Amino acid sequence: QVQLVDSGGGLVQAGSSLRLSCAASGSTFSRYAMGWFRQAPGNEREFVAGIRPSGSITSYADAVKGRFAISRDNVKKTVYLQMNNLKPKDTAVFYCAQSADVTIWCQEVDYKYWGQGTQVKDSS
Repeated sequence: QVQLVDSGGGLVQAGSSLRLSCAASGSTFSRYAMGWFRQAPGNEREFVAGIRPSGSITSYADAVKGRFAISRDNVKKTVYLQMNNLKPKDTAVFYCAQSADVTIWCQEVDYKYWGQGTQVKDSS
């Protein structure tokens, strides 16, 4: 059984930066792609970023390209989401998830395990 624990959220001002972390348990972390999703109030959960097992290939939603960066440390079994130049529209609960295989999928149905979520909220 895999458990994912999201952390790092908080109140942010427009233009600021924040780094989210997702710590995984279990021995299979390095075999699977990982993703970050977010859910804003009143909206469906949406794909934000994904990373292949080796970390060499990443994918981003258009809304965050150039501002967010996903990375992973397979020794620490942790995936990160560095968020720069945050905007009010980035306010959401952010979730990390483990893909069912090595592929970066954009649909949440293709992710088997989920973190509990961490809130990022605009303070203005």
